[in-house]
Amino acid sequence: MQPKAQSSSLVRLFLAADKTPLGLLLLAALVGIIAGLFATGFQAGLHQILAWRVEGISHWAQWGLPRWILAVVVTAAMTALSLWMTFRFAPEAAGSGIPEIEGALDNLRPVRWWRVVPVKIFGGFLAQGGGQVLGREGPTVQLGGAAGKMVADIFKVNKDNAHALLAAGAAAGLSSAFNAPLAGVLFVIEEMRPQFRYGLISIKCVLIGTVVANIVCRSFLGQQATIEMPSYSAPALNTLALFLLLGCLFGAFGILFNRGVIWTQDWYARYHKGILNNRLKIGAAVGALVGLFTVYGPNLTGGGIEIIPGVTVGSFGVGMLLLLFIGRLITTLLCFASGAPGGIFAPMLALGTLFGMCFGTLSHSIFPSLDIQPGTFAIAGMGALFAATVRAPLTGIILVIEMTNNYLLILPLLITCLGATMVAQALGGKPLYGQLLARTLAAEAKAKAQAQQAQTEKEATAA
Repeated sequence: MQPKAQSSSLVRLFLAADKTPLGLLLLAALVGIIAGLFATGFQAGLHQILAWRVEGISHWAQWGLPRWILAVVVTAAMTALSLWMTFRFAPEAAGSGIPEIEGALDNLRPVRWWRVVPVKIFGGFLAQGGGQVLGREGPTVQLGGAAGKMVADIFKVNKDNAHALLAAGAAAGLSSAFNAPLAGVLFVIEEMRPQFRYGLISIKCVLIGTVVANIVCRSFLGQQATIEMPSYSAPALNTLALFLLLGCLFGAFGILFNRGVIWTQDWYARYHKGILNNRLKIGAAVGALVGLFTVYGPNLTGGGIEIIPGVTVGSFGVGMLLLLFIGRLITTLLCFASGAPGGIFAPMLALGTLFGMCFGTLSHSIFPSLDIQPGTFAIAGMGALFAATVRAPLTGIILVIEMTNNYLLILPLLITCLGATMVAQALGGKPLYGQLLARTLAAEAKAKAQAQQAQTEKEATAA
């Protein structure tokens, strides 16, 4: 057989072996387009809401009203309205939304995209536009998953293919939030591994959806890295033990952080007891506090991505880094546990950067003979806290590299994230999103049991 004929036969054989329907791959591309548009619109709208808020407060301050009072009132009102919209029309849109997608992939949660999409977008605008310490990545993952379910419903695909489109939308959402396509793919494969159905068709859909969504976002927002910072050289080999130590510290802190999230949610639940008015009171109080910080401590508010470049170039001393770390830890827990639509990725990345930079600066002072670049520890800290809390080390490593364009730091990132994951696992920690999903399912089962008991008692009384 001639080489050309043999080559043609191999191509035909490969195509014949590929059982993926072309229509499904086209639907995955459509999911990517919709998810990319959702993410782009959400980011652009959020920036506009933030600008309007600042301009409005500045305008009214010209009339003699104290700026801090205006900020407190406006942010409290925006937060309360966001919570009212969320828990009145789509409670599943509260918080990050990632546990909801994980539950949907496991056929434990419905995806009511027709109500989640508008509530997640406008509720997110109000909460995050007011300065809440929340990230946009959770909403974009849920919006991407909703896009996948929307396309599956409209085109009436079967259950297995709908699962693939849902996963493709979730990956596309994370990819679009951080301009990190590979991290989006890894997040679904690694973090959602108990729910994701591994197979050639599913993998293809995830890859296509992620690539298309990222192209859409880059078309509107540009191709630059999400976080602009210096490109660091590879650290000296004799400093790698310090990265392992940093990872171990983050492993222990990651467990405390996850427990802090759960404890804060429990604290809120004891007060609001599922009553909407009580939720709004809590939200208004948290919003008022955040509004005050937007005037007197702006670095304690917002998602946190915006402060990372300044931290890594040494704009803050050790004392200020610790204060910001503690302050943002408190505001992160208060804002996220309130149930306002928003993610926790970005706040965690900021916390990891602050502590990592503090560790790197102290290490540089203690070991002056070593060639230590404190900024490299800040970048390693970003991935380490993510790995310890979410328990997805590969996603954390690739996410940080893609966000910062620091590809030469892959070795210290591997060491730090591996150390954080192993320590967290050894100490009995559990992945954050898995815990949140389990709590949601348990709360709903309890509410259903109480409703059935009440109905039974009512019927017994009537009889």
